[in-house]
Amino acid sequence: MIERKIELNYAHRVLFTRDAFAASNTMLRDLFAAGRADDKDQKVLVFIDEGLLGARPELKGEVEAYFSDLPEGVRLAGEAIAMPGAEGCKNDWILVRDLWEAIDGHELCRHSYVVAIGGGAFLDLVGFAAATAHRGVRLLRMPTTTLSQGDGGVGVKNGVNYFGKKNWVGTFSVPFAVVNDLDFLESLPARDRRAGIIEAIKVALIRDRLFFEAIETRAAALADLEREALEVVVKRSAELHVDHIATCGDPFELGSARPLDFGHWVAHKLEQLSDFALGHGEAVAIGMAVDLVYSARIGLLERGVAERVLALMEGVGFELWSDYLLAKADGGDGQLAVLRGLEEFREHLGGELTITLVPELGQKVEVHEMEQAEILGALEELAERAGRTERFVVGD
Repeated sequence: MIERKIELNYAHRVLFTRDAFAASNTMLRDLFAAGRADDKDQKVLVFIDEGLLGARPELKGEVEAYFSDLPEGVRLAGEAIAMPGAEGCKNDWILVRDLWEAIDGHELCRHSYVVAIGGGAFLDLVGFAAATAHRGVRLLRMPTTTLSQGDGGVGVKNGVNYFGKKNWVGTFSVPFAVVNDLDFLESLPARDRRAGIIEAIKVALIRDRLFFEAIETRAAALADLEREALEVVVKRSAELHVDHIATCGDPFELGSARPLDFGHWVAHKLEQLSDFALGHGEAVAIGMAVDLVYSARIGLLERGVAERVLALMEGVGFELWSDYLLAKADGGDGQLAVLRGLEEFREHLGGELTITLVPELGQKVEVHEMEQAEILGALEELAERAGRTERFVVGD
């Protein structure tokens, strides 16, 4: 047997700026200049989320004008390419092929750059194509939503949906850099601006009690989507997510624990059941609520603390119930479809069910089983909280 230990060292850069494509803003040009380690000609190919262009139609011209003045040896490969975004883009395998064809057609190589500008689903799609073309073309992400700037866009995962399952096909790949232009948040509809707040609450719950309390103090401002409060929360959320990835000892998730997926076993299933009519943030809020009430019911979390978190989520504008929770699974056994989310989560984690729960603010614990009766009891409590009367029986 021949066995050697392979150690890799990555730099994971997340930068914040405003008006990234202003001629006076050199951040992107400086990144490309710093990344040029030899005399090879390096190309840049830009992809833009069509939804973003709908809100900012002038962006394509601004991007192309900015990239026309790149450092010596780095050049724009062609016009910026607009492609569909939002969660639906991850269900369309043809878009992956289109991305590969664009990368191949513009003769990009592993020393070239793909720049992705858009929301989290769009970054997942483009990132997957970039990570698999030539076994990896350098990716520069420019997240444009509160969810992607504070959570998904600053991570190291890419993926698309398959077999009706979220992120079933994907890669782990550290981006060349992530540039968060806070000005993009201004053009978002209220629903999308609010969405990232829930992931900030999530990461605060599992890592930072003081951050959770800071969110509480800003609850009214966050409910009103005030710019300063939102940006403070997005920045700290991004920092905590990156800190976890860099310090957890398992950035590529070789084990079964996924602390950053607190509340997500329900959320991912709800997104599927709603055909993605529920946004990711909305689904995560409900998923977190289920796990918090469940934890209170089994005595893991003080009931008063659970209520405090639920009140905060509601206070910043999230609903904690959806009728999609009532959907029945295929197969005729009458079981709630959302319960199948546990098995899908187990498969996604690598074989052993590992669910992150919160025993107290700023702390986490991993469990390897959940009691169905108590999950159903948690659903009943949330239904009652929403003014509904629902009763569930184990095995239904």
